[in-house]
Amino acid sequence: MQQSNINYVLDAKGKAKSVIVPIKLWLEIESAQETAYLLKSKTMKKRLLDAKKRTIGIPFEVVREKLGI
Repeated sequence: MQQSNINYVLDAKGKAKSVIVPIKLWLEIESAQETAYLLKSKTMKKRLLDAKKRTIGIPFEVVREKLGI
């Protein structure tokens, strides 16, 4: 992680109040938090690991057609 791309928002006393991060980094953080949350559940952890091992699936076009989108 390159801190040079992170910007801190300071108050009048110089105390950090907020941070601005590149969207790519934010999406990585958000994804990691979501994954960590899902892995807390034994059931979800099993489902995620099973899905990761899966080698076949439904083509995107078929899903869109079934959903009517």
